[in-house]
Amino acid sequence: MLSPVLTLNIFQKQPGPQVFSAGTVIYEEGQPGELMYGVLEGEVDVVVNNKVVETIAASEVFGVGVLVGVKNRTYTAVAKTECKLAFIDESAFLFAVQETPTFALKVMKSYSERLSRVEHQLSSF
Repeated sequence: MLSPVLTLNIFQKQPGPQVFSAGTVIYEEGQPGELMYGVLEGEVDVVVNNKVVETIAASEVFGVGVLVGVKNRTYTAVAKTECKLAFIDESAFLFAVQETPTFALKVMKSYSERLSRVEHQLSSF
């Protein structure tokens, strides 16, 4: 399986990482999207129905759904702390998958685990 370090390296190679201040909305539920993100530093909260359902830490990825067929964002992403995020679009994602096939497995595992956790959290509210 792909290590978090290798996943982070793929994102660190991308140009123009962005820094978000704590409390800044990165994107909102329902918005269309074209980018997935890798957390280089800091933490990001996953918010559904105005409730934090998960916190994403450094070396993790999020927002992948829009690159694999989901039309709009399924949750709001908010910087929990000041965070530095790298991002990739569909062409960079496909290139990373082609060059490092285990990257796709890591991303899919992360995506499916997050979906399961969010569904569990929502069912308990």
